[in-house]
Amino acid sequence: YRLPTRLHPGRPDIVWLWGGHSNAVYSVAFSPDGQLMASGSWDETIKIWRVSDGRLLRTLTGHTSAVNSVAFSPDGQLLASGSWDTTIRLWRVSDGQLVRTLTGHTYYANSVAFSPDGQLLASGSFDRTIKLWRVSDGQLLHTLTGHTDYVNSVAFSPDGQSLASGSFDRTIKLWRVSDGQLLHTLTGHTWDVNSVVFSPD
Repeated sequence: YRLPTRLHPGRPDIVWLWGGHSNAVYSVAFSPDGQLMASGSWDETIKIWRVSDGRLLRTLTGHTSAVNSVAFSPDGQLLASGSWDTTIRLWRVSDGQLVRTLTGHTYYANSVAFSPDGQLLASGSFDRTIKLWRVSDGQLLHTLTGHTDYVNSVAFSPDGQSLASGSFDRTIKLWRVSDGQLLHTLTGHTWDVNSVVFSPD
């Protein structure tokens, strides 16, 4: 439903307030063209919304536990979701059909990210590993080990050659994507690292 505009002069307007999930919403992502938004929830579903009017277009079901992370592919055709059911699922955005389920993590799949060219998917897990998957066929290419606690966040560099991961072990690690080798460990935080991101350049 629509909220009044100009609620707070000088501050950004709140245009749409969406409802529909039956439990907490844990992750949201915009499609590359900005026309769609996906939301992942502890109600075990993913919802895809039209941004222009807030209309719910489809609800994706299949996960058997909370959905912690959602990410659109760079071309906007696929949506990845990571869940506490330990799986990562790839969905076709156009009709919401499940393309494939990626299995291999032994604990919550907490974060997902596509490489800039859309050919790879990274997933971070509470099993303390990061996995690199080939999107075209779901093949597991590398399992990155070195964190000593839950992995909360993963992000590809803009050139797709490096991957960053943030962990409950209070470190950020930088990995070489081509072979999964650890490049650097960044320290200094005094508590859990919950999110990592690269600058565009």
